[in-house]
Order: sequence, then C-alpha cells, then structure tokens
Amino acid sequence: MRKLTAILASLSFALSAHSAAAQMKFEADLNWPKPLPDNWVLGGLGGLCVDAQDHVLILNRQDILPGELNAGKLAPSIIEFDPAGNVVNSWGDPKLLDPRLHSCHFDKDGNVWIASAPSGMIQKYTHDGKRLLLRVGTKGVIDSSDGTPKGKPLNSPAAKFFMPSSINVDPTNGDIYVSDGEGAGSNRRVAVLDKDGKFLRQWVIDDIQTVHCLNLGRDGMVYVCNRLGSQLRVYDKMGSLKRTIALPWTPVTPPKDGKMKESGGAVVAIDFSPDPQQRYIYIINQNNSTVDIVERESGKKVGSFGRAGSFPGEFQQAHGIAVDSKGNIYVDENRGRRVHKFRPIL
Repeated sequence: MRKLTAILASLSFALSAHSAAAQMKFEADLNWPKPLPDNWVLGGLGGLCVDAQDHVLILNRQDILPGELNAGKLAPSIIEFDPAGNVVNSWGDPKLLDPRLHSCHFDKDGNVWIASAPSGMIQKYTHDGKRLLLRVGTKGVIDSSDGTPKGKPLNSPAAKFFMPSSINVDPTNGDIYVSDGEGAGSNRRVAVLDKDGKFLRQWVIDDIQTVHCLNLGRDGMVYVCNRLGSQLRVYDKMGSLKRTIALPWTPVTPPKDGKMKESGGAVVAIDFSPDPQQRYIYIINQNNSTVDIVERESGKKVGSFGRAGSFPGEFQQAHGIAVDSKGNIYVDENRGRRVHKFRPIL
C-alpha cells in the first residue's frame, strides 16, 4: 500500500509538472520600458542583468548609425530601470569601460560585474557605478600570442582573458566564474578566480567553438553555452562534465541545398526560473529568433516564444536574457537595439 501511494504521488507530481509546462506562456509588456529621457539614442545592447530589487541593468554599446545624433543624444553605456520601466540611474566612464560590452551580473552584495569582449578584462563596480572596486586583467591586453585580438589564443592558466563573455559569482564563497570565449578564434575555457581576483583553476573546452555564456545553478552546477553546437554543457565547479543537454533546432524555411546554416547559434544566453528548484531554463535561440523553455532536470524543450521581426515581442538578434523574482523575463537585442519585458500568463 505504501509503495502504491508513493507511485501515485510520483505520477501526480509528473502530471502536474507536465501540465504546468504545457500552460507556460508569456506576453510582451507593451508599457515597459518607459520612453528614454532626453532623446537618448541606443546602440546595440550587449547584455542585461537583474538585481535583488528587480531593477534591470542594460549594456549599451553606443555603436549608433551616422546621422542619428541629429535627432538625439548618445545614451549612456549603463542604464538602470526600476520595475515600472523608469530610468533611475545611468553611468559609464569610457576611459574605464570597453565599448563592446557583453554581459553583467549582480553579486549577493549588490555589486555589478561587467564583461566586455575582446577587452582582456572583467570589472566590478558598486551598484550605482560610482566606484570601480576591482579590475581583473588589463584593458586592451589580450591573452594571445601578441597581446592583441589577432594573436593566437593562449588559454593561459592566469587571471587574464581574451574574450570574456559571462561572469557569475558563487554566493557561497565569492569565487568568480568567467566564460572566456565569446568569439571564434579566441580562448575556449572557463576560468575560476577567488573573491579578490586571484586565479584558482580553469578548464579548457577544446570542442566548443564559442564559449558564449555561463550561469551557476542552485544545484551547484555550472551551465555553459555551446552557442554554435546547440548544446548546454553542465559541469561541476571543478570542471568535470556531468551532463550535456542537446538543444537541436530546425529552420522555419528548409534550405534549398538541404544544409542548415547557423545564424547566431541556438544556445546564446541563459537564465533560470526564479522558483527554488529552478525548474526551467530560458535560452536565447538566435537561429529561430525565439526564447526556448527547457525543463532543467529532464533537458526537454517544453515551449518557446518570440519570432523574427521588429514588432513588440519579436527579435532582431536577441542577445541577453535575465529573469526577475516574479518570473518576468527580460530580453535585449543587439541589432534591434531595444529591451523587452515578457510577463508570465497564469
């Protein structure tokens, strides 16, 4: 009887989880963000992150088009929105930041970490951006044979970088995890530093062309994006591969020659649902211009939203993704030069 009860409970949980996954839908919030102040003009957006108060930080690469400043003013590099979509802060010293901003991360103390590629460095700022607290690596000095992006990548066992793509800080001990391999022809590794930026260890991933992102799960695993390989790799914190989640994609229009060609990759950036179990992973799929929803434990894709285009809820090279405490998903675009908020429909 006890065994039967356990089986029924397990079946009930499985059906409940399946039902929840089947009902997961998101809609674009057309009132978020509010219009930018002072006729600001954005360039491509490299990434974004959400803090403990559900404020959203976006990274503006400022690569505007000729003539755009006839109609406006160049928006700051770093822009902070409150939950209602109002701009509440902006900052960015071009002497300190690298212009090709790529990703950001808030640690448990509210400090913000910035990665730029190919800058050769990562940076830690106070939440308001007024103070640079730590820089690891040297701006413009690349971990390559000649110190430039044209040199041969070295994957040096040291606290220096080629194209750092993502940063995540372990809340349990302050260790810093950096994916170093944003573009083809750069390093292919995950580097781990202590809270002061001292090199601890690394693992080199030779069979991934671009190590485009990482995130730490509450399960203690390190989730690494294989952007052009349609995979999410799951490692322990020492770099032992524990699992590979295959995420195949299919072109909406079959190519005439029958050969699929990447148009940005199927696993570009990720974040987790905010529930304690982190039941779902949300993944930017640039090939299909969607955000894919994957069950973390099973690795199964259970849904997606978005499409190619310029209307609300559509994407032109979605690049960064972050989830707030209420389950809202924020996505920014490089080519589209805008940020979206998607609300869960319950």
